[in-house]
Formats: sequence, C-alpha cells, structure tokens
Amino acid sequence: MTAPGEAARRKPARRPTIKDIARRAGVSESAVSFALNDRPGVSQDTRARVRRVAEELGWQANSAARALSGERAGAMGLVLARPAQTLGVESFFLQLVSGIQEVLSARQIALLFQVVEDLDTECALYRRWWAERRVDGVLVVDPRTADPRPELLAALGLPAVVVGGPATPGPDPAEPAADEPAAAPAHPPLSTVWADDAKAMARVLDHLYGLGHRRIVHIAGLPGLAHTARRIQSLRTEADRRGLDRRQVHSVTTDYSDAEGAEATRRLLDAARPPTAIVYDNDVMAVAGASVAAERGIPVPGALSIVAWDDSALCRVTHPRLTALVRDTPGFGRLAARELLAVLDGGPLRTVQGELPRLEARESTATPPPG
Repeated sequence: MTAPGEAARRKPARRPTIKDIARRAGVSESAVSFALNDRPGVSQDTRARVRRVAEELGWQANSAARALSGERAGAMGLVLARPAQTLGVESFFLQLVSGIQEVLSARQIALLFQVVEDLDTECALYRRWWAERRVDGVLVVDPRTADPRPELLAALGLPAVVVGGPATPGPDPAEPAADEPAAAPAHPPLSTVWADDAKAMARVLDHLYGLGHRRIVHIAGLPGLAHTARRIQSLRTEADRRGLDRRQVHSVTTDYSDAEGAEATRRLLDAARPPTAIVYDNDVMAVAGASVAAERGIPVPGALSIVAWDDSALCRVTHPRLTALVRDTPGFGRLAARELLAVLDGGPLRTVQGELPRLEARESTATPPPG
C-alpha cells in the first residue's frame, strides 16, 4: 500500500530519448534521427521499425531542440489582452478558437493560448516567444485603432495574421451605401482576415428603421478596438443617410460584460426619451439588457426592441428569442488559421474577407410604440 504523500514525492517519469529508441530498435542513434526526420540514409524497414518503437515509448520531438536546429516549433500563438472576467461568459472566442484548433490539429500543430492584462504585456510576450522560438507564427486578435503589434511583428519577422482587420482611417470616413459592397481595409504589412462590420451594422439599421424605430442606441464593446470604431462609425453614417438625429441614434462603450451591459441599459431607460431599440455588441449584454427591461416591466418587443450582434444559444433560449446577427464564427477561425499556414508555407501577404453576417429576425424586434 502506498504511504500518504509518497505519490507526491515520486519523480516524474523520464521522457524517452533517441538513445532509448536506438537501444530497443537495435540501430544506431544516427539511424533513429534519420528515420524520425524523414531523411535518407536508412531503409524503409528500419524507418518503419524506428517509428513503431518511438510510438510504443511515447516519444515526442523536443520543441526547443527543434527550434535551435532551425526546424519549426510546431505551435502557433494566440494572445488575448482583455479583462479575464469577460471571457467566461462570451461565446465568440470559444467558437473562434474551436475553428482555429480544428485546422491546426489536422496538421498536428499546437495552439499556445495566453490571456494578458494589456497590450504592452502582449507585445512583450511576442518578443519572448520570438527570442525563445516558442511559436512559428501568431494570430493577432482585437485589432486596435492605434495598434503597435503589426509593426512589431513585422520588425521581428514573426509570421502573423491579423484577425479582424484595421480600423477605417480618419475621424469621420465616408461609408458606402447599404446596397454597395464595402471597400476592404488598407492593405496591412501582415496578412489579414476581416469581417465587414460596417455592412453588418447597415443591415441592423435597415431592419430597425424599416420597423419604424427612430431612437436607436448601440451598446458597444471596448473603446479603441478597430471593430468597435467601425460599428460606431457605421451607425453614424447610416443615421445621417436616413436623416436621423444623432442625439437619438448613438453608441455607448462598455467592457462587453453582462454587468456593464445591464448598467448601460438602466441609464438609457432612465432617460427622458429612452430608445425604442437597443443593439448590443454581444449576446451576453443583450440578454442582460432584456433582463433589465423585464425587471422594470418594459415589454420586449412591445416597448423596446433588442438586437444581439452575435447569435448564440443564449439568444435562442431567451424569451422572447432575440433577433441577432448570425455568422459562422468557427468558420472565421478556420479561415484565419488556414491563412497563417499559407503564410508559413511561403504564400503572399493577403487581405481576405470573411462571410458577411445575416440578420435573423426573431421575436425581440417589432414596430415601436407611438410617440
């Protein structure tokens, strides 16, 4: 019987080495190296025997040693600089990562994921990963309106793909009409996959305006993010195009959490002329907003219409079910991962647009009350 604490004192099992494989397979260490690295110099029978023994022993290549020898590390990096408390409730990044992982795992490539406090820490982590050759490339999420990361990664020579695209330049850029395709962002120094947030917001405004709403507020996510800036600017452009009062059609920023989403909703509903429709930048805030309306006895959609930017199970099980923008988020992750692999394989830098979200109208939007 094992004595208490004995298991904790045991040394971890020693990792098998090339020497162990060579001893069991009955070949030289150089033959093992040739066989495991697909190099000429050994017969097919020897190569098969070495690989079989390596699998039996549970041998894996040492990533640090491979990096020092100039080989790939077999890992990609993904850093998220956001408040940690907002990640556990937001489904977007879970779906994005699932799509990324699906593509990488098919190539037996690991995903090194880390959450950090701020952008400075993220940049420092890229420098360390590059110095230690921990990753072969990185996926850069949450592009900023003033973003130091593309320039840093280009200077380091660390392959990267920006997921989301840069902000539209300028303080008040002209937006395309709702029936015209949006221009792609300016070509970045890194490959980029992006979604047309401006056109998506135009679709939301088309729906709400068509129902008769003239007081529409957008409860946005974090200020400084490129997609937040695009959505806010698109709302202004669409309001101006329809001759709506910007004091009645505007955006407020939050940290994406249910708490800030609920608090923003309370402030809006306390106004002298509250909005008749609210667009939330994620599903969690939209559900929180619906709860605030229910607490105050404000019927949805009778007195308040609600739209969620990202569809999820939350939007479909809430009563009433929430109108939402539906997009293939795992597919967007797969697109980003494939683009990074293409860069690593020597492909050109590209700007690739993802699928435009479609608006699915459900029971949370309707004609506003008179007045």
